[in-house]
Amino acid sequence: MVDLTQVMDDEVFMAFASYATIILSKMMLMSTATAFYRLRRKVFANPEDCVTFGKGENAKKYLRTDDRVERVRRAHLNDLENIIPFLGIGLLYSLSGPDPSTAILHFRLFVGARIYHTIAYLTPLPQPNRALSFFVGYGVTLSMAYRLLKSKLYL
Repeated sequence: MVDLTQVMDDEVFMAFASYATIILSKMMLMSTATAFYRLRRKVFANPEDCVTFGKGENAKKYLRTDDRVERVRRAHLNDLENIIPFLGIGLLYSLSGPDPSTAILHFRLFVGARIYHTIAYLTPLPQPNRALSFFVGYGVTLSMAYRLLKSKLYL
């Protein structure tokens, strides 16, 4: 059994923990950004959220969709779809004893790709900016999964 102090002293695990914290903070910021855009544009998805701005029929005008709010919401949803697999596979990968420089490169590429993806999504930058950043992040996660399956897991 592995001692917890061994894990905490491991360079790869600590790098993973650091980059995971960065990317999770960015994802949390996206939910705040979604709420900010909803309040600023007075666009809500649920009738009970509209009560602050009006009653009855007057409140219904705030129950609508807005392109800018939807763009921020889709960027957040995309983060959820990509960051969660990275966290699971990255954790297993970091505990499998990979080469530190290779592992840290994987983590940096993923975090950079996700931050750039958010910038490309919200600005919006023309394609293929967003697609390339998506595929870099996705490719990093696939690379870690392949290395993990190839070297450490019993199939």
